[in-house]
Amino acid sequence: MRPVDLARRHGLSTQAVRNYEDAGIIPPAHRGPTGYRDYTATHAAGLAAYLALVPAFGHSASRRIMRAVTGGRLDEALECVDEGHALLARDRATLRTVEAALSSLGAVTPTATATPAATATPAETSATSATAAAAGTRAPFGIGELARHLGLNPATLRAWERAGVLTPRRDPRTGHRQYLAPDVRDAELAHLLRRGGQALATIATVLGELRDAGSLEALAATLEGWRRDLTSRGTAQLYAAGRLSAYLDALDRSARTG
Repeated sequence: MRPVDLARRHGLSTQAVRNYEDAGIIPPAHRGPTGYRDYTATHAAGLAAYLALVPAFGHSASRRIMRAVTGGRLDEALECVDEGHALLARDRATLRTVEAALSSLGAVTPTATATPAATATPAETSATSATAAAAGTRAPFGIGELARHLGLNPATLRAWERAGVLTPRRDPRTGHRQYLAPDVRDAELAHLLRRGGQALATIATVLGELRDAGSLEALAATLEGWRRDLTSRGTAQLYAAGRLSAYLDALDRSARTG
């Protein structure tokens, strides 16, 4: 198979195919008597596998997987695939945690169901009451007041601030922190996410999106897009697994036939 034939089959340039070969993503091409590259069905299967892996695992991980497979290091490739699956599982868990937290704070998410008042958990009751209290209070909360509402140490709130989770304003006269209703909302959400095992960096990202969205309801709406992205990654990983398996079979046949 000529380079141009392989390239056209996958909507690529011949230079891209040569680059993938040079990078070890597909095996070295056979050379004819004139020195021209001659690609086989194995190369076509490898290229198809790589192009399927990219939307499933990203460029960097896909290159690692293909180089390992092409180089005969199957365990290394499978370990990288496992890492991609684990990352998707963690992202799904984060989404569920955020949806549950938003629901407990009064936002309606696409997949959340209302919790009856009689069966509300203490954490949910605390989250809702604290946020309501802040919203109905004219004076901002001080750090000690907010810490008491959350059942935390003020040092924890300072650590959250350093991590970008909370962004309270300062009283221009005293320099003391002032937590307005949105700050209390953010602190409640952060508290729930921390109990769910989320890292401060993840929580800071979520709350940054919340501030950009402007409300819990707006952020809840964006979670549906996040869910669609996760579903796309999941289905892409299924498709990529089939293509990668086909490439492994092609490599095996090539090795047996010499």
